[in-house]
Amino acid sequence: MLLKGKKAIVTGGARGIGMEIVLAFLREGATVYFIDLKPSDSLAEAESAASEEEITPVIEAILKEAGALDILVNNAGITDNDLIFRMTLERWNRVLAVNLSSAFLISKVVARHMAKQKSGSIINMASVVGVGGNAGQASYAASKAGLIGLTRSLAKEVGSRGVRVNAVAPGYIDTEMTRELPDAAREAFLTQIAMNRAGSPTEVAKVVTFLASDLASYVSGDVIRVDGCMAI
Repeated sequence: MLLKGKKAIVTGGARGIGMEIVLAFLREGATVYFIDLKPSDSLAEAESAASEEEITPVIEAILKEAGALDILVNNAGITDNDLIFRMTLERWNRVLAVNLSSAFLISKVVARHMAKQKSGSIINMASVVGVGGNAGQASYAASKAGLIGLTRSLAKEVGSRGVRVNAVAPGYIDTEMTRELPDAAREAFLTQIAMNRAGSPTEVAKVVTFLASDLASYVSGDVIRVDGCMAI
């Protein structure tokens, strides 16, 4: 059991990739606390759900109950696709708040705790879109590219304290989110994948489990693509 005795927080753990990560961690012996930021249709409420006043007390309460924390997976994320000419600042801010700012706020609390205990693994869920960009996904791409920058910077800040920080960049994964794409968009994605199929949340969860475990004890500041060799 790769994670026996370890304690983890997984955000966005109620569905999709996040749920598969929770299940994988449980199978490997971890104790898992998962939270889910499910924004309402209100832009103001969505941004509030990713605010410091909302997030910090929840994470601090988990830390108090758990006593120690070994793993953090910042997986919570949303999309709001549109061409930049039609993207409003409010819609842009909503995606950045949930996808990037929430990861910053949670990592700020958790990294301090892990640095004190001189161990821990933080894993941020990026995307191949954050590496290569994609038309109509400027806000999503910016948030995921920001996560990659956060990952590499934080890895340098806390590495001397025994804390590892990495990112996983999934490609086209069969989830509730990608099933909402038009058929033409899904077909376009598949033509870019050398393995000629979508990935599964379980396949992403396996890589996250590796990074969370001691098997990855000398892996930090990295971005691992899970995309079936996707040309993006």
